Amino acid sequence: MMHLTPTLQDCELMDLADPVRSLRDQFDLPAGVIYLDGNSLGVMPKTAPARVAQAVTHEWGQGLVKSWNDAGWFTLPQRVGDKIARLIGAKPGEVVAADSTSINLFKVLAAALHMAQADHPHKTKIVSERSNFPTDLYIAEALCQERGFTLQLVEAQEITAALQADVAVLMLTHVNYRTGAMHDMQAVTAQAHAQGILTVWDLAHSAGAVPVDLNGSGADFAVGCGYKYFNGGPGAPAFVWVRPQHTDRFWQPLAGWWGHAAPFAFTPDYQPAKGITRYQCGTQPILSLTALDCGLDTLLAAETLGGMAALRQKSLALTGLFMQRVRTRLHGHGFGMATPEAESLRGSQVSLSRTEGAYAIVQALIARGVIGDFRAGDGGLHADILRFGLTPLYIGYADVWRAVEQLHQVMQSGEWQDARFAQKNAVT
Repeated sequence: MMHLTPTLQDCELMDLADPVRSLRDQFDLPAGVIYLDGNSLGVMPKTAPARVAQAVTHEWGQGLVKSWNDAGWFTLPQRVGDKIARLIGAKPGEVVAADSTSINLFKVLAAALHMAQADHPHKTKIVSERSNFPTDLYIAEALCQERGFTLQLVEAQEITAALQADVAVLMLTHVNYRTGAMHDMQAVTAQAHAQGILTVWDLAHSAGAVPVDLNGSGADFAVGCGYKYFNGGPGAPAFVWVRPQHTDRFWQPLAGWWGHAAPFAFTPDYQPAKGITRYQCGTQPILSLTALDCGLDTLLAAETLGGMAALRQKSLALTGLFMQRVRTRLHGHGFGMATPEAESLRGSQVSLSRTEGAYAIVQALIARGVIGDFRAGDGGLHADILRFGLTPLYIGYADVWRAVEQLHQVMQSGEWQDARFAQKNAVT
């Protein structure tokens, strides 16, 4: 945590001394914009337009169907998966890029429940965090209705007590999408395993933002998305990882032809591929995978500069600066700090809570060129949230200083109370 109050000039000097500052050059950032929403949609890499255009005009336009072989389209999910593996503590051949996070979660959660039923028939519960990302809860709820399980939702501080003998699966998001609070994956997984509970981790808000070590943590299953910190573009394919000792035990439920051991043998019966390949389903979106491949390269470029450890160090410095500036400049304006102060407990975002006007405040900031986003509360334990993603690849210390200053001006002027800022868009 920073103990001094840095000036804008101090922050500009910090940017000049930043050992990973060259990574920002990989992106075209709009002029006059401070983009603090990379935890929702990452910035476009400079290489993406030409690379995707090549896939469209040359590989598709000229190569046509031959490009499944000649351009390597058919193996692209595995090759992109191997790049992801380098960022999440997995080995080559353990990750496949495919489908969406929701679909992949359905696959791994269904497989985990199948394993639990086979090994421990008395286990009938899935435990998850009440503030987990809603799609995760919806998928779990549907599977519980189908399989006769019960979904038990708890607060973060109640997770350990909930790990009882009747729990089959613990399903958590590594970094909470609302608050940015991060679980200790290794410790929580060990607690679950001590009770014979399988773990399913959603890495949507941690992969590419914080160091992740799936193999080292002992996790059982993991999924994540490609369009946030991986900078893969809107709707980019997601990814799935399964601990190798589990992959061949059961079919995943969406037994499509791309997960077949020999898809072009066209046998009438399903013969699952060995390993993670069986977690594919149907034909994969090649143009989107091509864009995701470019996004992953922007993160892998950090390997010569210290890798995820260096990005994490900068991320903590950025979030620490943001939190310090909020305490200094926004005292008395009704904001709470939803993100944990402890560095070991926070991801790469800062979330501010507020009981009134959070959406309008975010809109007023966006009008000033500072892009964050809003997440609604539930009227109970969870207040409305203003979220600010601090992606170390392209956000600098001066950006943070200026962003909080703009928020201060929005509050001091009262401009957030303008009626136009209260009109909600479909996407918040």
